[in-house]
Amino acid sequence: MQRPGGRSARVRSAVHQAVVELLREGVDVSVAEVAERSGVHQATIYRRWGTIAGLVNDVVIEVLQQSPVPDTGTLRGDLDAYAVQMARDLAGPFGKLFLRAALVGSENADDQIYLLERGVQIQGMLDRHENAPTLIELMEIVQAPIYFHALVFNAPLGPEQAKALVDRLLSLRRP
Repeated sequence: MQRPGGRSARVRSAVHQAVVELLREGVDVSVAEVAERSGVHQATIYRRWGTIAGLVNDVVIEVLQQSPVPDTGTLRGDLDAYAVQMARDLAGPFGKLFLRAALVGSENADDQIYLLERGVQIQGMLDRHENAPTLIELMEIVQAPIYFHALVFNAPLGPEQAKALVDRLLSLRRP
């Protein structure tokens, strides 16, 4: 059992901060670099997180917890809020970090547990509504273009563009 404060919390905070700094700088994230930057021994990092991918997952999960899936009460409201939030997150200081983190340890899908956890959260949002799109439809029509703009054009979408993607998604769902 981990205590919410004390040494364990300080170690986690220092290591997370080191990972964020390395990702921000575009430096390869390695246990040695994280240990040097955080002042935490490599053995502690290996014991606690096992791999760099496990550590990056922990950092991304913590950041995603600060950006919960919306619950506005309507399908349109949830999808609009989610798309705008996603576009805003990618435009913000952690946007490129998410994209870079997705590439760290990407050889093994099991190393990217945060993607699965986020998918479960998004599926829960969709399940609250009748005639909701599938998760795959949401990924293909809304998420993929938002990520594409951020990655390829280095220009995250604005709120109106994100909502236009939701319009396109919902127009496909009408009888």
